[in-house]
Amino acid sequence: MKKWLIALAGVLLTFTLAGCGSKTVASTSGGKITESQYYSSMKGTSSGKQVLQQMILNKVLEKDYGSKVSTKQVTKQYNTYKSQYGSSFSTVLSQNGLTTKTFKEQLRSNLLLKEAVKDKVKITDKALKKQWKSYEPKVTVQHILVAKSATADKVLDALKKDSSQANFAKLAKKYSTDTTTKNDGGKLSAFDNTDTTHTSKFLTAAFKLKNGEYTTSAVKTSDGYEIIRMIKNPGKGKMSDHTADLKKQIWDNDMSDSTVLQSVVSKVLKGGNVSIKDSDLKDILSSYLSTSSSSSSN
Repeated sequence: MKKWLIALAGVLLTFTLAGCGSKTVASTSGGKITESQYYSSMKGTSSGKQVLQQMILNKVLEKDYGSKVSTKQVTKQYNTYKSQYGSSFSTVLSQNGLTTKTFKEQLRSNLLLKEAVKDKVKITDKALKKQWKSYEPKVTVQHILVAKSATADKVLDALKKDSSQANFAKLAKKYSTDTTTKNDGGKLSAFDNTDTTHTSKFLTAAFKLKNGEYTTSAVKTSDGYEIIRMIKNPGKGKMSDHTADLKKQIWDNDMSDSTVLQSVVSKVLKGGNVSIKDSDLKDILSSYLSTSSSSSSN
């Protein structure tokens, strides 16, 4: 099961704290529970406080960056998750206490936070150079996965005679145990250095290949023995040609860095003119508003 790749400040619960009032939330044989009673109870819990923190942050983020996050972006990200999980998507949502609506709200919150990261985090030349060391552009390969080294040797012998894409595709269909790609010539979706679906051994071997080259010895991974052929490798080129990609990767890394997010959220809230009206909750943002750490990537 893939992990939810949603990195947000707070717990991301999506219900709303009820405002003070006499309206009945629930009634029992022992009496009724009013909005004000529910609110008083919730605000004393850590989860209730975290919900309020998230609501406050979302309000400020929406004001500052709402125009930069479109419904189309949210829908695109939603459809990506839906495609990844396939028929089990609705079950996964339910298991996480989510509906289509609340999940899209979380995705929007995440995109808003990312806009804040892009705005508040200064990317230095040092950070770009560091990211460049591990950077690889998107490449497209085809592969043949087999269970035994003897089978891998048989495939490699055949490739010595004909290493064309067409012959590799025939061999993939005949030998590969990867049922999702074998009938498509073993072709995989394009990936770069940020890929997490393949092992590090697989990635290292793949990135070394030029167009038309293949691994002359099988790459042993936890899945079996891999033979990889490069279809398209644009080459790494110069760092200056990939500044935009490098920045994107740095920002993506920042989205899973709690120290960076703490600093960014602090800056966002400090500029949000937040005023807590309930005296019992006056210190709810103290952990953010008291921080003064830099959010510069370096």
